[in-house]
Amino acid sequence: MPEEQPPPTHWLFGDQLGPHFLDPARGGPHRNAPLLMIESRSVFRRRRFHRAKAHLVLSAMRHRAAELGDRVRYVKADTYRQGLREAVGEDRVTVRHPTSRTALDLVRGLPSVRVLPARGFLVTHDEFRTWADGRGTKSLRQEDFYRWVRQTHDLLMDGDRPAGGKWNLDHDNREPPPRGATDLGVPAPYRPRESDIDAEVRDDLDRWAREGDVEFVGEDGPRVFPATRREALAALTRFVEHRLATFGAHEDAVLAKDPTMSHSLLSASLNLGLLDPAECVERAEARWRSGDAPLNSVEGFVRQVAGWREYVWHVYWHFDAEYRTSNVLRHHEPLPDWFTDLAPDGTGANCLSHTLEQVRATGWTHHIPRLMVLGSFALQRGWQPEAVTDWFHRSFVDGYDWVMVPNVVGMSQYADGGRMTTKPYTSGGAYIDRMSDLCGPCRYKPSVRVGEDACPFTAGYWNLLHRHRDRFERNARMTRAVRGLDRLSDLEALLEQERERRD
Repeated sequence: MPEEQPPPTHWLFGDQLGPHFLDPARGGPHRNAPLLMIESRSVFRRRRFHRAKAHLVLSAMRHRAAELGDRVRYVKADTYRQGLREAVGEDRVTVRHPTSRTALDLVRGLPSVRVLPARGFLVTHDEFRTWADGRGTKSLRQEDFYRWVRQTHDLLMDGDRPAGGKWNLDHDNREPPPRGATDLGVPAPYRPRESDIDAEVRDDLDRWAREGDVEFVGEDGPRVFPATRREALAALTRFVEHRLATFGAHEDAVLAKDPTMSHSLLSASLNLGLLDPAECVERAEARWRSGDAPLNSVEGFVRQVAGWREYVWHVYWHFDAEYRTSNVLRHHEPLPDWFTDLAPDGTGANCLSHTLEQVRATGWTHHIPRLMVLGSFALQRGWQPEAVTDWFHRSFVDGYDWVMVPNVVGMSQYADGGRMTTKPYTSGGAYIDRMSDLCGPCRYKPSVRVGEDACPFTAGYWNLLHRHRDRFERNARMTRAVRGLDRLSDLEALLEQERERRD
């Protein structure tokens, strides 16, 4: 009898850290396979990452290696190729499907590496291709996909009908912040305690910066996001038991002194692979079925995880590699230094400076400041969308290539011309004023378009519509807004003000 060969080494990337990535029953490596993790310095040289993001990723990787003990070989190398040569030479290696096109091209180009199916998502690539087949790129709408995921995974379903009779309760989840409140008054989110590994990571990052080898942006305060499976599960429990019930109604609202509101803060843990999306949505649904959380809150959370997150992951791979360079609006303005440096004093707009300060301090802010403050401002100013995408990727602890390319190119900057969304997501200052408490102390007035008191979002909104009038007036969801240009008595003054700003 031929001697049985030992199983090949299995390579774990730094966003494949949960036990579900090693489950042999789900297409994982052999249970006795030796494991490899590679910490590549070149990853941090390529971009100026947020310091808190670099800390979180390295802390999570090193914590996972400590948990795995002798089973894993942890290599610190200049590049992935160098680390792989040092660890296994030309021996066989398996790896889960990576989460970026660059990483996938790397592993597919190595003859000794076999790529296993992706994990960390509810829907497989083959299942998505089957769903998308014959629909065409104009018909791959998130809402249709979300309903299909709910049906095929029996999420919030009563038989063949959606729980409560409606698929989407977004209408119930758009309330402004409570009048006069400075916070929602809900229990605080889970916060981890740092370990000796965190101190080691911080020392290494300090040394890299001193040596001039790597440059960071933002602050690296006490770690606020989970770096281990145990911490991530504690954060999930904290959310579903104490914060989920109040999540829905005000999920689009912003309060200056309550940056987390009732948001889960689980995106970083999901994107590091510490949590499986199935366990997140199943635990949320269980809270509704037990009567401990209202349907609108649970449905809103399920839609974020099983709807939007899954959709973004698959759109990233379904569209071709050139999608990331889409720029149908022909926006080419460079990002200003104050924005890339996360310098909140660079702008006089309170909403923008407040949001930049939060990103600078934590590497995180929830989806409305991302979309309707940061993204909207970039869109209105005509900043180059690929550069905006890179900025979001570098600046957020939960930012990865697959996350930011669809979210920024498609949704935020409308650079794909509507392949993902049906309209540009932008607004004047009135929306920010209604949904936040940020406009009151601001030097600008959300109702003013021209002059020293003009809100940059209000002026920017109308200028954007004017620049792209021919395109937007053909969009059924934008026609009414574009026609509003004809009712502006100060349009010429508005356009002159914009020309002066650009000069």
